[in-house]
Amino acid sequence: MKDLVLISANGVTLSQDALNRLMPMHILVDLKGNIKAQGPTLTRVFEESGLKGAKFFEIFTVRRPTGVTTARKLALFAGERVQLVLKSTDRSFGQSASDRRSVRSLRGISQELVGGAGYLLNLSFGIGVVDAVRVLQLTEADFAHTDLAIEMLYLVEAKTAVMRELHDLNIRLQGAKQEAEHLALTDTLTGLRNRRALEFEMSRLLKRGTPFALMHMDLDYFKKVNDTLGHAAGDYVLRQVAEILSHETRASDTIARVGGDEFVIVFHELEDHCLLFSIADRIIAALSAPMKFEEQDCQISASIGITQSASYPQPESETMHADADAALYDSKKAGKGRATIFKVPESAALRV
Repeated sequence: MKDLVLISANGVTLSQDALNRLMPMHILVDLKGNIKAQGPTLTRVFEESGLKGAKFFEIFTVRRPTGVTTARKLALFAGERVQLVLKSTDRSFGQSASDRRSVRSLRGISQELVGGAGYLLNLSFGIGVVDAVRVLQLTEADFAHTDLAIEMLYLVEAKTAVMRELHDLNIRLQGAKQEAEHLALTDTLTGLRNRRALEFEMSRLLKRGTPFALMHMDLDYFKKVNDTLGHAAGDYVLRQVAEILSHETRASDTIARVGGDEFVIVFHELEDHCLLFSIADRIIAALSAPMKFEEQDCQISASIGITQSASYPQPESETMHADADAALYDSKKAGKGRATIFKVPESAALRV
């Protein structure tokens, strides 16, 4: 294309190559509104088809200034800012509405050419440049060397890298926090909940008014295992007890080791006495079977005390623990290896 003369005090002559370097997003429009040429970046935007030969107002809508629908009207605003919206094209310009808005919205300035040959529009993506670079996969070569968009993109990349690092750090910190919280509520030997976790769960259920049963269990003959076979055998037995209790209860129930050989189970929304005794009997039977440790039989049993939140006008954690412990003591007195449920109204225990 021949050199173009732009309006200025003295007149300036620029070649198409010079325009491409200085204004890679420019468009040349003649007085009839035909696009005569476009910069290389816009060629990339429109892929192979480009814009040359197309009608400017069939490709773009001038949003500001308003009412500009012909090239001659555009002349009235020479030297002023313009805002264009790209009409429908064959390109999808990204998957999201935000991507499409960023790429389709252009802004710039128009200038009339010397001799009334037409108009030059120098365009940019404006604030949408970051999305445009991502969606269109633009590089530094697609912008003029003096374009501040390059510096902004470097800043965005640096910020993105920092934010990504902070995000990863937050994830690691959150994971460490969750792990610490889990350990703080876990019995390290058995993997069951500890006393703190038990009280937290009971407080939560009492606050919500959720009915539950409390089963307090103490191992019978456990001291004999420790004294005769050693603490390693005792630890093995405690881990076996944890497995049995987990097998005999539901995932929604809470099992806690609250002392050396003491365990407490919270049964959510379980109010059936017969079912509670049935579960207690299964636990006692399973724990009474000999456990092998280094070819030695470890023989234990269990005594259990039970109480239920529904038995109290206003259930309290401390009272329920005391009553379950009293029922457990009655089981011990009655010969061990049995369960007793605390009957609140008569302050007496029903034994099985």
